[in-house]
Amino acid sequence: MKKVDFENLILFENEDYLVINKPPYLSSLDDRHEAQNILDLAKAHTPDSQLCHRLDKETSGCLVIAKNPVAYRHLAMQFESRKVDKVYHAVVEGIKEFSNELVDRNLIATKKGIAKVSKDGKPAQTYFNTLKTYYAHTLVECRPVTGRLHQIRVHLAYLKSPICGDTLYGGKPLLLSSLKRRFNLKKDTEELPIMQRVSLHAFSIEFEGVDGKKLKIEAPYPKDFQVLVKQLEKTA
Repeated sequence: MKKVDFENLILFENEDYLVINKPPYLSSLDDRHEAQNILDLAKAHTPDSQLCHRLDKETSGCLVIAKNPVAYRHLAMQFESRKVDKVYHAVVEGIKEFSNELVDRNLIATKKGIAKVSKDGKPAQTYFNTLKTYYAHTLVECRPVTGRLHQIRVHLAYLKSPICGDTLYGGKPLLLSSLKRRFNLKKDTEELPIMQRVSLHAFSIEFEGVDGKKLKIEAPYPKDFQVLVKQLEKTA
């Protein structure tokens, strides 16, 4: 990955917090296999930076960084009491009509970093709403109440609605040629996934600032997610 310009990632900044639009493929914390990560980039901007939560390496979108210890503790308490409102957007397989659909299934993480539904796992709840349906896919709003490993991905798989590109949990890559065949284009169209990753984006986050005022920040779709939705629009 080319060197990231951290300043261009910033969506919001005040004396206590930074909210960035994390690009896909960039680790939140130190990764032995990568030359750069979000935490190091943040510390170069503000030495006392601490990540308030994490996003999977492939996931893009809103990520909050505290600029001082007081701000970090203030937001950590909100996460603990589940007062932070996070919204994700995902493209899933199939036509789904979710209306405040709640998945309340405990999750357990294996040593290999895979999450599974298990009665012996930790409580996990996610609400789902359909934003738009296409020919054979759906754009879904995901509102996690808890923050377990791969929670949204596993809960959608549980609903038999795996996220496109999420091969770990049963999702298939969305091929450009498979969409184009519906328009009777040449069969020799090269089969390339429209997105090379899990089709999941942290769209917005809302929390209380140190001054008591509510903050809500939205992150525009990255280029690959924009392209995916644009192609799906042609099948709506």
